[in-house]
Order: sequence, then structure tokens, then C-alpha cells
Amino acid sequence: MTSDITLFVNPTAGRGRGVRAVAPAARVLRDAGFSVRTVLGTDAADALARARAAVAGGTGALIAVGGDGMCSLALQAVAGTGTPLGVVAVGTGNDFARAAGLPVRDPVAAGRLIARSLKGDGGLPVDLGRVGRGDAESTWFGTVLASGFDSRVNDRGNRLRFPAGRLRYDVALLAELAALRPVPYRITLDDGPALDVEATLVAVGNGGSYGGGMRICAGARLDDGRFDITVVAPCSRATLLRVFPQVYRGTHLGHPKVTVHRAARITLAAPGLTGWADGEPLGPLPLTAETVPGAVRLLGAVAPDHR
Repeated sequence: MTSDITLFVNPTAGRGRGVRAVAPAARVLRDAGFSVRTVLGTDAADALARARAAVAGGTGALIAVGGDGMCSLALQAVAGTGTPLGVVAVGTGNDFARAAGLPVRDPVAAGRLIARSLKGDGGLPVDLGRVGRGDAESTWFGTVLASGFDSRVNDRGNRLRFPAGRLRYDVALLAELAALRPVPYRITLDDGPALDVEATLVAVGNGGSYGGGMRICAGARLDDGRFDITVVAPCSRATLLRVFPQVYRGTHLGHPKVTVHRAARITLAAPGLTGWADGEPLGPLPLTAETVPGAVRLLGAVAPDHR
């Protein structure tokens, strides 16, 4: 493997933690004998184009420095290519890093783990989700595909111009809670029959959490070739508010309003909903997602059975 590797950086991640993480991570990697170049983009499309160019040019690894949004961009560049992915998780959520047992907000530890993995096992093969829309280009995701109440909160939060930061999503959450209504879904799992159900939300987990530690699909693993699919049945505002805090512990899965399915492929159809994955919009439903086992080699990842 070439010793030339690429740091793929979001300088705005975590209120500037992304740019501050570059120097310590790069220093550790250079001390380990690697030649490091840094890639930034003027916007997401430019950054992705530069990352894909680095992969096509034979970089030994692409190292995403930032949060889940940066990991999502990096996955679009490396999935299925054989180029390993490293993660220096310094964003706000860092759910993909947590799912893989990687260091969070510690660029030195992350850099050391990446260097050791590059010189050793070359990374652990992990599954990714892949979403296709007819002839459109597929989108890869590492954590959770969200639809329903949670995706509506994202939609509304991105439309708001005030307030700023995470408070914007608190406002969006309250607004969507006031407008809470069940969604008529048609769900198809693998080659089974279509299921017509009403639900508050349906979350498709390759990894277990989204939103910075909300363990909506707590039993999901990155190495089993299956999604964990959490379906929350129609419920009152009071019930949703009672269940919501349990999501951070994963104990909501035992609630009678919650059902979990497992499948390698799912088609979701519902009127008026946008799908979101890894915190990024996918577009309107219907959407079909499938697991792709071993789609990327993740540097420093720890198998769930060995954590």
C-alpha cells in the first residue's frame, strides 16, 4: 500500500474543531511514516469531486476529518473502491464513529489508530446502506435512514433561518410535535409482500444511532448484512414525549408502540415525506435501500463482539 494518504477536511465541523484537528492528526500520521496531503472544497460538491479525484489517483487512504456529514461525503468517494476510510471524528454527532468503536473528539488517538491499522490489518470490512432511485446515482450511508416524524423535524429545521445552531432543531421539534399525525406507509422487506401500516416514523439502521447518540436502531451492527428497522406506531404527543428520552439508552425498543424488523432490503413509500440518511437529505419517498456487506474497509474499527 502506498504511504501517500489524504486528509478530507470539513473546516467548519464542530464549530471549528475540524480545522483544529488537522494539525495533530497529520502530525501523528507523518510521525508514523505517511505522506499526508489535505483536501478541502469550496462546497460539498467540490469537496466530493476532490475526494473522488484523490481516490482515483491512488491515495492509500481517505481520512475524513469532521462529523457525520463529512463521513457521508467520504463514503460516496470510497465505497466499493477498495480504498480504506479513516475517521477523525470531531463533529457534533459522530454517530458513525461511535458505531464502529472509534475515538470521538480525540484527533491524536484517532490518528494513532489509523496509522496502526494502515500498517496492520488495513481496516475492518463494514456494511453500508445503499439507496437507489431508478436511474439516479446511488447514495451510500453508514448510520440511519430516517423517515416520518424525525425527517419532518429535519425538513423544518433546514427551512428555518432563526434561531441558529441546534436551537433551530429544538424549535422544529416543538413545531412538528404540535402537528403530530400518523403517516400511511407501504413497506416491503426483502422479497416479502408489501405491508400497509400507519406509523409515527420508520428508521432503517445500518448503524445504531443518529442525532448525536439517539439509539433509534440500538441493535444494529455494521457487520451482519442486515438493517434493523424500527417502526414506531401512531401514538399521542404525551406517549412520544415519554418514550423519547428512552431512545438515548435504546430501551424504547421494548415499548409496545415499537416494532423491530430485520432485512437486507427495504422499500419505503409514503406521501409527503423526505428520506434522510447520515443527517443528509436523500429526496422524497419512495426509496429503496439495501445493505452491501463489506462495502468499505474502515481503519481502526472494532468488531462489536470485541468491544
